[in-house]
Amino acid sequence: MTFLNGHGLRFAFGTLTVLPVRVTRWDRDTARTGMLCAPLAGLVVGVLAASAGGLSLLLGSGPLLAAAASAAVPAVLTRGLHLDGLADTADGLGSGRPADDALRIMKRSDIGPFGVITLLFVLLAQVAVLDQLYARGWAHGAAAAAVSAVAARLALTLASRRGVPAARPEGLGAAVAGTVPGAAAVAVGVGVVAACAGAGALLGGYGALRHALAATAALAVAQLLLRHCVRRFGGVTGDVFGALAETAATTALVVLALG
Repeated sequence: MTFLNGHGLRFAFGTLTVLPVRVTRWDRDTARTGMLCAPLAGLVVGVLAASAGGLSLLLGSGPLLAAAASAAVPAVLTRGLHLDGLADTADGLGSGRPADDALRIMKRSDIGPFGVITLLFVLLAQVAVLDQLYARGWAHGAAAAAVSAVAARLALTLASRRGVPAARPEGLGAAVAGTVPGAAAVAVGVGVVAACAGAGALLGGYGALRHALAATAALAVAQLLLRHCVRRFGGVTGDVFGALAETAATTALVVLALG
């Protein structure tokens, strides 16, 4: 794929993870390629999360501790920024204030009651699902950790497509908003969903269908949240991107648990 260049990969890993990757360019072209590469950053995060869960099981822990380890890795690899964005977005949406006031609430360093409650239930859901899947076997938990992480970053690719404005003139939201052509976003989305189906197929049975549905549902729910945030705030921010990633990851996991 033409978007797989060094600058784009560095942008994706340098902005979406804490891995030691230096972003050497910060312009709209690099942001476009970087957001198209976002699912690759998600794949690395997912593989590391699955490895943490597998290592925990190998050392003799039960599935619950393995689930907690897998859920902790994405938080660590993003310095908690996606979770922080989720909490801030929940506070902004829950405030019921006009857009400017809600954006000011989201920029505060503290977390309000809506943010705390949202974080509590999202993390509880993630650990509960991973516990259930690791109890079926390491492969089920590992596949879920990887698929949810990839789906989370794919949601950011789609949120960066043209036609989605930035709510503020500065920050990550402004840097990447509207940079990704719609056709390219759709092409990456189709490829990622197909890859998720392939991962699920390794588990046998209806694994391919379950994992493809999980990724698709994750994107659908993230798009609903994106539309709501654009209406409420006038566009996207870095906090909204974090909320989209956590929403997509949690949705993918819940769908796999229901399957």
